[in-house]
Amino acid sequence: MITLAKACATSSAAPSFYFDRWADMATWPDWNQDTEWVRLDGEFVEGASGKLKPKGGPTVSFVVERLVPGREFIDVSHLIGGRLTFDHQVSTLDDGRTQIEVTVTLTGPLRHFWNLVLGKAISTSVQPDLDALVVVAERNSQSVS
Repeated sequence: MITLAKACATSSAAPSFYFDRWADMATWPDWNQDTEWVRLDGEFVEGASGKLKPKGGPTVSFVVERLVPGREFIDVSHLIGGRLTFDHQVSTLDDGRTQIEVTVTLTGPLRHFWNLVLGKAISTSVQPDLDALVVVAERNSQSVS
């Protein structure tokens, strides 16, 4: 396994605000700098599939491999000879703030090839994308208060 990136942030917005943004995949380009569009086939549930178009790249299919609302969201893109996994974890800290962590990994026999192709772009975008998502979630949580 190759870990391409890890990002972490804390927020005053509740975990549900992050799951609302992740579930509304059509809005991902609003905070994800290298995504042109995302489409989910059906509801945001474990086992759902969809397609994502990175800017400048080919369309990629993905599956929501694991979904524990308010806690965990894992999506996996199946590449030729590899699996690209985005693991999103949300937890509540002792002070009541939300901690959000995103870890991106590559597995499979061609993981080193895919690391050369995708690694740098992903490793440089995960933290800025998470930071932008925090801004969106906090703005939305304040408008509800």
